[in-house]
Amino acid sequence: MLKVGLTGGIGAGKSAVAQRLAHLGAVLIDSDVLAREVVAPGTPGLAEIVAEFGAGVLTGDGALDRPALGARVFGDDVARRRLEKIIHPRVRERAAELAAAAPSDAVVVNDVPLLVETGLAASYHLVLIVETHRELRIHRLAETRGMSADEAGARIAAQATDQQRRAVADVLISNDGTLDDLHSHVDCLFRERLKLFEANVRLGACARPGQELRIVESDPDWPAQAARLIARIRHVLGDEAQVAHIGSTAVPGLPAKDIIDLMLAVRTLSDADAVAGRLGAAGLPRRAGEWADNARGIPGETWPKRLHGSADPGRPVNLHVRVVGSPGWRFALLMRDHLRAVPAAREEYAAAKARWQLEHADRWSYGLAKEPWFDTEARAADDWAEEVGWEPAP
Repeated sequence: MLKVGLTGGIGAGKSAVAQRLAHLGAVLIDSDVLAREVVAPGTPGLAEIVAEFGAGVLTGDGALDRPALGARVFGDDVARRRLEKIIHPRVRERAAELAAAAPSDAVVVNDVPLLVETGLAASYHLVLIVETHRELRIHRLAETRGMSADEAGARIAAQATDQQRRAVADVLISNDGTLDDLHSHVDCLFRERLKLFEANVRLGACARPGQELRIVESDPDWPAQAARLIARIRHVLGDEAQVAHIGSTAVPGLPAKDIIDLMLAVRTLSDADAVAGRLGAAGLPRRAGEWADNARGIPGETWPKRLHGSADPGRPVNLHVRVVGSPGWRFALLMRDHLRAVPAAREEYAAAKARWQLEHADRWSYGLAKEPWFDTEARAADDWAEEVGWEPAP
């Protein structure tokens, strides 16, 4: 089962994306629908709202008067938080029940208007954000809900900003075009990413990148992508999990393969094996084979570890699980920090990458070609560490 979080600002077109995903076969869990369900007449949720806000938030037939309640809480952060404490836990509990009842091979899409505001992003395998420029959103709200420009602007301002949503977005869906454009985008996403991602999670398989070597320019979004992955790991292992962004994508300005390298620190390799199942369920299954359990550093020396990959075909990942204080753990952090701090070392590595790329067509031979450089880098980094008093830190 794949758990997908879907959100977007008011008027962005989130509902159109949700409906299209449901049409394609996804199991849709609509938080707006659940928010109405948990406060229907006769429910404990409605009784608690009345106890908190008074009988003035009821209609004549005993149902919740949403406009009246909205008038009570809109613009009043304290009142809004009191209401959210009543509704949100009930919605989450009901959503969990529906997800548990879905087929084992389902793509479960949780349509959550306040996904960003409630900090739920890390609980999903993937987060989709629907985005539309502000003027078009205001125009749509005027047409579909009869809002004035001022009313629409106030509603938009009361929600998370586009920047805040982008920070949690694994996939950004632009809805500035036609409905056909939107459907085409969603269809491709469902077919080429979501369905494959689901199958890999269910089967415990990695979506491995091809063997063809491709070095790309440094992407300023790599740290944000790593941060989202780290948040998911901590969601399943606990906030105390020590996870670091390492490798070339962790060094600003350094060209690299578009593969995010992360490192999880554990006390023993037995601990690494104990959490492998939870990592796999979160979309980071363990890679099979002896090569996945050992990393060669200094020539002739083997550094034991466990290696996980990504079930997501849209985001290649190497998750190295190493023992705290081991040579491999130390060198991964030291190399990253050395290259970040010493421009000459970073530039030399970038130039070497360019040469190796010309000489080698596949990732395997490229990796072997780097071994002598790692030996030299280890000595240079150690000298730098001693000079500056470096200590390892995630």
